[in-house]
Amino acid sequence: MHAQKSLPLPDVEFDLNLTHTLVPLKDMSESHLLALLEHAVPETLCAGQLLFSAGNYDGQHLYLLHGDVSLVAEDGSRSLIKGRSSLFPIAHQQPRQVTAVAETDCSLLRINSEQLDKLLTWSQVADYLQLNISRERDLDEDVDWMMTVLRSNLFFKVPPLNVEQIFSRLRSQVVYAGDVIIRQGEIGDQCYFIKEGEADVMRHEGNKREHLATIGVGRCFGEDALVNDAPRNASVVMRTDGVLMCLAKQDFYRLLKEPLVATLAFNELEGALAKGAVMVDVRSEDEYSEGHLQQAANIPLHILAIKSRLLNKENIYVFYCDTGRRSRAAAHLLAQQGYKTLALDACDQLFTPNARLHYLADTQNYLLRDGLAVAGK
Repeated sequence: MHAQKSLPLPDVEFDLNLTHTLVPLKDMSESHLLALLEHAVPETLCAGQLLFSAGNYDGQHLYLLHGDVSLVAEDGSRSLIKGRSSLFPIAHQQPRQVTAVAETDCSLLRINSEQLDKLLTWSQVADYLQLNISRERDLDEDVDWMMTVLRSNLFFKVPPLNVEQIFSRLRSQVVYAGDVIIRQGEIGDQCYFIKEGEADVMRHEGNKREHLATIGVGRCFGEDALVNDAPRNASVVMRTDGVLMCLAKQDFYRLLKEPLVATLAFNELEGALAKGAVMVDVRSEDEYSEGHLQQAANIPLHILAIKSRLLNKENIYVFYCDTGRRSRAAAHLLAQQGYKTLALDACDQLFTPNARLHYLADTQNYLLRDGLAVAGK
């Protein structure tokens, strides 16, 4: 058992403020971004070194922070990218469509695409929930600790679609100063979040007792019990009266199972477009502006709670993104609110090189008006 600590700044050689400008990292909360950057790989390449070759599939987002990079096409033609001239990952299509070579000494940031997508979706669903919680006047006093819980890395493995279930799985426990919540050496079957009060983390070795930490509101302890059956390696004793929120191991396991979401098969997309289906792109505004489905409106996932009022409950809405993770989350969350929603199945096929030219050629901005997509000014 380890008392959960706030995420430290990652020990990497790049400007953290710079990463806040990159797409789609700029649309992540700081806590989720820091969790992502803990596993990011900063690189320095010398002029002439290869970043990647055409045909490679590396599953990486590669950002150019400083320096110049040449992109060499199959026909030998070259285009030059200068550091900070683009906030997007370098030639991101997979498999790689070009070969990238450093023209000058360069600094780069390499991030696992799957991990980025998971944490991005988690962050934006947490934003959605925060906005909804803030509208509930009877939850005003709970917003801070609830958001602290959502930003806990304990839940980063939980599918974002289950975010709303987290709080229904937590049960409250009133505790008093001196209560021993967990004992060193015992086998645990639940973890705890402190909603009110403070607790001391203690370790016993022989006749010696060591005070490890004092933890307060929002902190989690005992989380090791959710993932293994090892004995508790410390005791936690309440320093003050308080309230704990408890999560049992079996409830945590239930949270790991992703719910089913109604989908539109990819081979039905053309027919749906022809019939006037309302398509909604939940990527960021920057991603959307690069090209999107014909007459698709843009509602980024992280502002879905604000923009959902532009939909009506009579139309059917088909959501999509580049991987399907953000769009499934959007379709699921709005279905819970009574909207008729579908997530486009296998929507990553839209972003293959050939499909991009066919499906994502529209760069007109569309807005939702009376529940329908109309051309914006």
